[in-house]
Amino acid sequence: MAVSAAPRLSLGPVLYYWGRDELFDFYARIAATEVDIVYLGETVCSRRRALRSADWMQLAEQLQAAGKEVVLSTLTLVEAASELGAMRQLCGNGRFCVEANDMGAVNLLSGQQTFVTGPAINIYNSRTLQVLAGRGLKRWVLPVELGREALAEIQRQRPQGVETEVFVHGRLPLAYSARCFTARAHRLPKDDCRYRCLDYPDGLLMSTREDEDFLVLNGIQTQSARTCNLLAELDDMLALGVDVLRISPQSRHTERIIHTFHERLHGACSVAAALRMLETVTAGDRCNGYWYGAPGMDVCNTPEAACP
Repeated sequence: MAVSAAPRLSLGPVLYYWGRDELFDFYARIAATEVDIVYLGETVCSRRRALRSADWMQLAEQLQAAGKEVVLSTLTLVEAASELGAMRQLCGNGRFCVEANDMGAVNLLSGQQTFVTGPAINIYNSRTLQVLAGRGLKRWVLPVELGREALAEIQRQRPQGVETEVFVHGRLPLAYSARCFTARAHRLPKDDCRYRCLDYPDGLLMSTREDEDFLVLNGIQTQSARTCNLLAELDDMLALGVDVLRISPQSRHTERIIHTFHERLHGACSVAAALRMLETVTAGDRCNGYWYGAPGMDVCNTPEAACP
């Protein structure tokens, strides 16, 4: 891959509940990585209050000073008036771009400033992209359940000036619910969860009766047990004109994951070597099925695969 044509790397918002010190330490390390864009904010549960709004803004300023493009991310599921008020404040921050993860945020941002849509916004065709572009969309993130063929079709009619971002590494955010499954697993009500998510810095792994990893519970969010890893598909994305590659944070080794993708993008290592490195630092087994139009948990385009 040519250096000049390499997409930029982004780091998505932390999807888990980490403490204040852990978050500040994490982003201090991220400031020294090769990542170009950093998304900040709580996107899963408003009860996670390790950081206040002023803290997020402080982190945003520090990362911006380190040369990163900073984007503030909204909640994905808004259920209360207080959450709507916080979303209004975030969308009107006046300093940083906002990632809308809910259509309410899209409505607040439309015509007011340019914005990004996260993977939870259901953009499944170019017509939707065109409508949102007219409202100020500057970048969209492909929904995680879509793959190469769907992206190719959308890219053919992508509006001018709109960038495309693809989720390339991390446990896939699959669904959101009004219920907190982590609290329920501990026989606790959602409103008195005792912040049990703090005990699971990479989510609560669920297994089948056959002891196979199945899903990860992350509060009201359900994730894949396997980690999506599209490093081997980077040439596909380059050919399709993808602008940004998103890595989702995990509690350990995120910096090494960023560095591995950076090296592969700039031709410093082979696909095989990069995959071997990622196997040593990734939480859970690899999957890439959605990219090939197969079940998301599958591994395709390898000798042992049976995907199309």
